[in-house]
Amino acid sequence: MTSVISRRLFGACAAAAVLAAGAAAAQDTIKIGVITDKTGTAKFYAEPVTEGSMLAAKIINAAGGVLGKKIELLIEDDQNKPDVSATVARKLVDAGVVFILSNTSTTATQQQQTVSLETKTPQLTPSNSGETLTTQIDNPYFFQTGPLFSYQINTLLSYTRAKQYKRVALMTDNSELGQLVAKSFKAGLEKAGVQVIVEEVVQRGATSAVPQMQKVRAANPEAIFQAGVLGPEMVLFFRAYHQLGMKTPILGSYNLSIPLYLTMAKDLMDGIVIVDAYDREKPEVKAFEEAFQKEYGRPAFNLNAYGYDGVRLVVDAIKRAGSLDKEKIRAAMQATKDFPATIGAKGMKYTFPPGKRTGFDPEGVVVRLIENNAHGRVVHAGQK
Repeated sequence: MTSVISRRLFGACAAAAVLAAGAAAAQDTIKIGVITDKTGTAKFYAEPVTEGSMLAAKIINAAGGVLGKKIELLIEDDQNKPDVSATVARKLVDAGVVFILSNTSTTATQQQQTVSLETKTPQLTPSNSGETLTTQIDNPYFFQTGPLFSYQINTLLSYTRAKQYKRVALMTDNSELGQLVAKSFKAGLEKAGVQVIVEEVVQRGATSAVPQMQKVRAANPEAIFQAGVLGPEMVLFFRAYHQLGMKTPILGSYNLSIPLYLTMAKDLMDGIVIVDAYDREKPEVKAFEEAFQKEYGRPAFNLNAYGYDGVRLVVDAIKRAGSLDKEKIRAAMQATKDFPATIGAKGMKYTFPPGKRTGFDPEGVVVRLIENNAHGRVVHAGQK
């Protein structure tokens, strides 16, 4: 009797598995999970990326989708909290997504990897620059296409060599990201033989940065490297710079590429050069910006394009896999080569070299000039 029950139970389980697999294959849409930050401290970075993802999905669906199906984005808010991020990642896997896009912070994205590795679900962060995302966890299902911090600093160093700066100042705030960027900048500068003669920090909650900037002015650097994040502290830095009548060239971190900075520090940033991965003169960017303006009624900027490229990369991998099998999609993503990028310098393409899961071209970062209260022309490209 027991053996009969066991056989029936086994048969029922096998049938259920077959039905589940059939249901997944027969679903009307291809589900892609998107983890963003709608309510936490990273929302100013995460939500624009997600807007770009939504635009790409809409354009792809209007053209017929992929594998005869439409794309469906399942979007979850992780509040920029690592524990919540892992929870929503598992929720997305349970909902049947074949891929997860991580449009959120480094720490949250790292926590999501525990889920993507366990469930063997391919995952891509299209905008994150964290150096450790592909090294701390050996996760063959995780991919990254944001410009690494090392690429950013090396591009600024290339610009620094061209300008022959040898003695510089370093300014930042005491946020976690600001300190991380400052550490990366300092290590790169010292390795390149550029002396950091003064370092100053604007504390969170400060009401003035004049004392710090007076010390910078007294040290008489040839240039000032800015490593702070989006916040009032760096606005204080720019205001103090003008109050003291300083003319020292400022080289800004990638964080200054967020348009909200231009509003917060209006009339204070003209003449600053910033590291970025966006060139408005690229044909791909012109087409993207036209579509974004039509969809949202406002101009696009770099973060929007990261999310746009992220969905395009995922759909391309699904198309080449010819299947919704997650392992085949993972293998197709790993095999990505010379995929045209909206982001990056002219001619940049995404490629994942064998054994590597970072797909941004090291020569794809640019330096742009801020002029007329806007992110302007590219004045330098690449690390050479």
